[in-house]
Amino acid sequence: MTTTPILILGGKGKTGRRVVEQLEARGVPYRLASRSSEQRFDWYDDSTWPATIAGADTAYLAPPVGPTGLAQAGRFIKEAAAQGLRRVVLLSGRGVGSPGRDFAVYDGQLDLEHAVQASGADWTIVQPAWFAQGFSEDFLRAHVQASEIRVSAGTGGEAWIDTNDVGDVMAAALLDEAYTGQVIAVSGPRPLTMTEVAAEISAAVGRTIEYVDVEPEVHVEELREDGLPQEEAEAVRDLFAVIRNHRSEYVSDGVQRVLGRPPRDFADWARETAATGVWAE
Repeated sequence: MTTTPILILGGKGKTGRRVVEQLEARGVPYRLASRSSEQRFDWYDDSTWPATIAGADTAYLAPPVGPTGLAQAGRFIKEAAAQGLRRVVLLSGRGVGSPGRDFAVYDGQLDLEHAVQASGADWTIVQPAWFAQGFSEDFLRAHVQASEIRVSAGTGGEAWIDTNDVGDVMAAALLDEAYTGQVIAVSGPRPLTMTEVAAEISAAVGRTIEYVDVEPEVHVEELREDGLPQEEAEAVRDLFAVIRNHRSEYVSDGVQRVLGRPPRDFADWARETAATGVWAE
């Protein structure tokens, strides 16, 4: 493992924050780069790239959402490797590159994975299922607070994963080069439909949380009304289409394989999260 500070791109996101916590706990030096950090970095402003890359040996990369952001991340990794970046750990998505994939949302993610693999840098790719924390730290938090989860997931299931498990796996991949050249898919221990998710959260908070299945295009309209840009709203719709079409109803063994323990169950996560008061009406 290098003693050069690990470059963290996306260190304020749900996974990035947890990676930083793991590095701090181990006394591993790191360097944050974002639009608001001391080392300014902007995916959409390539004039900020050279100073960010300078001196970097290993990087954690959490790309932006949407086709444009993913394409920019692909350009970045190519430039970073040309400037001497030796190793990268990429946060991707579960199911990317799987046989028979039929959803356009995967295209940009797959292109980015290929860019990382072809960059010349050593690489590890971590592909998580949907984050449980999407219900407590992202736009779905407001849905739970309103006691109505409105998304276009149909009756499909997802093996929701605690983002703390993802952060632990990411940190292990950053610190142990034995994972070089591996694609690690991670998920929770069981798939849950949105109806089952609503039931688990209802039990945790002590009130009824309803799931309302909305049509995909209605979902886009509602996301736009909530302030999400069109491209990102369509990307969210397409990600939910993977669930809606029953393509995510399986369990991945990455947490057990990397950490030597089972992933945390959604019900346990929901009870602990409810106790923080984050879902108060």
